[in-house]
Amino acid sequence: MSADMPGLVWFKSSYSGSEGDDCVEVAVVEQGVYVRDSKDVSRPAVGVGRPGWGQFVRFAASGR
Repeated sequence: MSADMPGLVWFKSSYSGSEGDDCVEVAVVEQGVYVRDSKDVSRPAVGVGRPGWGQFVRFAASGR
């Protein structure tokens, strides 16, 4: 997966504050999800396939 695709629509979590806190942004595509640092969008994004993203979300939601 390459994040150099034009037209990616990035969004922050609804839990992100407006005070400039550390946040990530995601862009959802057919193949999976891209994740990037919202404070430094010039850095490369990380691409994760749908199965990997699902595992990450389940782990994060579990609170472990």
